[in-house]
Amino acid sequence: MKLNVPNFLTVLRIFAIPALVVVLVTDFRGWEIVGFALFLIASLTDMLDGFLARKKQQITVFGQLLDPMADKLLIASALICLVERRIVPAWMAVIIIGREIAVTGFRAIASSRGHHIPASALGKLKMTLETVTLCLLILGPVNLGMLHLLAPLGLWLTVIVAVASAAEYYFRFGPTVLAKDP
Repeated sequence: MKLNVPNFLTVLRIFAIPALVVVLVTDFRGWEIVGFALFLIASLTDMLDGFLARKKQQITVFGQLLDPMADKLLIASALICLVERRIVPAWMAVIIIGREIAVTGFRAIASSRGHHIPASALGKLKMTLETVTLCLLILGPVNLGMLHLLAPLGLWLTVIVAVASAAEYYFRFGPTVLAKDP
């Protein structure tokens, strides 16, 4: 299979994750800047691959399946590393990652029953909050000064929006998707 540019960017994002993990769990001078740069570049490839796939009409089944997995791996990896560093409380990471697994599973069930569940506005807001908050958390107070005070607020908002968007998916699509249990 030949990879188009959007799919290549998705694969590149996945390959960036181990480097990000190593940087986030290793103590060296400037780890925050390097971690921030890796995370931001990986996050930007997510926006770019979707834009290019739509613009060049290169939407593939491979991309539709792998892109959301790459996003979830990136977010989960960063969260787990920040739990290891005691920057993110474990319970918050569990809720955010658990939501990702639950919604992915629900979408898989829906897909197996012929239903397509598009990303909701709350789901998109959650992803934006996650990305911005993780950037703030990775950079930390040394690099951000008082601006770092927004990170805990962003983390709380991410948890709240994650739970709300999961509930929205279930209440909006659950009755249709789960109407007949084969």
